[in-house]
Amino acid sequence: MTLRFVVTGTDTNIGKTVFSAALADGLGASYWKPVQSGLDGETDSTTVARLGRIPPQRIVPEAWRLKTPASPHLAARIDNVRIDPEALTPPSTEAPLVVEGAGGVLVPLTENAVFADVFARWQVPVVLCARTGLGTINHTLLSLEALRHRVVPVFGLVFIGDEQADTQQIIAELGNVNCLGRLPRIDPLTPDTLRQAFHDHFDIACFLEGIVG
Repeated sequence: MTLRFVVTGTDTNIGKTVFSAALADGLGASYWKPVQSGLDGETDSTTVARLGRIPPQRIVPEAWRLKTPASPHLAARIDNVRIDPEALTPPSTEAPLVVEGAGGVLVPLTENAVFADVFARWQVPVVLCARTGLGTINHTLLSLEALRHRVVPVFGLVFIGDEQADTQQIIAELGNVNCLGRLPRIDPLTPDTLRQAFHDHFDIACFLEGIVG
């Protein structure tokens, strides 16, 4: 079976798209953003293609592209679009596949379904991205509980931001989760600096083994 991961987060704008680009680059993977809300400027797919040097044939088109920059359920309502969560199925790809969710694990797709419900149906290992700043302990532990309540396989946790050793340790211990590494702040953020940061802070072999801890 093709190696696949879902990249999700504890919140929005924490850096999971940047991490998705780095992971897709490291794995030589295809990338899929099932639902894109907000089409002004660079979308997540174009960001991943640029930062991860992912060629067009490995960027899978979004299932839904919503103009309004809001939670998918609200964006769909405003855009007069109906999202069918049951129609979302990870595409078959020859290369490994990185799938990126929207916002946090409980972001609603519709009035009756959140992203974690879709992840539970897929049973694809999830990489949870969490910032290292204030509030992350609560957000991360709650996200882990929400995933495990739905029996979503959690592959591991990725921290994004400046190192906070005590915070990272207590989350790993209380959350009983495998910490895969930390992606630091990168300035300037370019394909080269991102690739180097991922190489320095992560072991790609861990992902290639694809074993859920």
